[in-house]
Amino acid sequence: FSTLSALHLFKQAKLDVVILEVGLGGRLDATNIVDNDLAVITSIDIDHTDFLGSTREEIGFEKAGIFRANKPVVIGEPNVPQPMLEQAEKLHCHVSRRDITWSFKANEQTWMWQSNKVRLENLPFCQIPLANAATALAAVEQMPFNISVDTIKRSLIEVELVGRFQQLKGNQLEKLAARLNVPYSQLPKVIIDVGHNPHAAKYLAEKLTALKAQISGRIIAVCGMLKDKDAESVFSQLTFVIDQWHCVTLGGYRGQSGDDLNAKLTTVCPSAKSVSEDSVAEGVQSAVKNADKNDIVLVFGSFHTVGEFLEYLA
Repeated sequence: FSTLSALHLFKQAKLDVVILEVGLGGRLDATNIVDNDLAVITSIDIDHTDFLGSTREEIGFEKAGIFRANKPVVIGEPNVPQPMLEQAEKLHCHVSRRDITWSFKANEQTWMWQSNKVRLENLPFCQIPLANAATALAAVEQMPFNISVDTIKRSLIEVELVGRFQQLKGNQLEKLAARLNVPYSQLPKVIIDVGHNPHAAKYLAEKLTALKAQISGRIIAVCGMLKDKDAESVFSQLTFVIDQWHCVTLGGYRGQSGDDLNAKLTTVCPSAKSVSEDSVAEGVQSAVKNADKNDIVLVFGSFHTVGEFLEYLA
């Protein structure tokens, strides 16, 4: 019903362009009622196995459900499952693939993107994964618009995604200091991230590793995950870079208790320094009050975890 309401509002607004993010898989998602002009696959990983299957081949087939006959498809995943390619061929889609149709390469200060038609050089780095930015440029190439290189570069500089390795600033930190009765000047850095699967955890680990080289303090995690997620695989990507854990309970029928999450963590890493808390708020309070201003507090593991934390600040 929420998707139908959104589509109704889009129609009323007579929009020129509508970008729909497919929430769960593809074939059976509510957004798939729309016949798109362009389909984009960013990456393929094991997630939502109860609905999509337990292999990349099964999940790839479900994601290919958003393809439409004779319409272009952009695929940013380098290792494409065969069922996805077969579905694209069956529908006679024009497929634009990473490392086949287009590619990108980074150096120390900039990066470049090229296809058979164009080469873009000296592109600025951005706050989203580079592979996703490159996939977006592949999608831009398929669009019937004249978008200048200056606009592309400015967009890369300005792009940000709420909840994706987002560092709290200004007013949000002031609210946190007031909530916890802690001097603003003594607060640690606070980062929020909605990543909840192994693919996202790997990216998060890379970002944290780079950040840890620049600080003298610890990285303290406040982690809450839904019980249908692969917590063990997420932990295996992160235990080497996180110094202390606060495993928190999430509400709702899919929510997982902090105790259960902590048990999974200690299975993966028996030496992990960890405690369990009854809520996101309690975990944040404990983590921040025990942190030094040189430390980093990371709140992550689910949209629900980050959402509860932001509600706590409101």
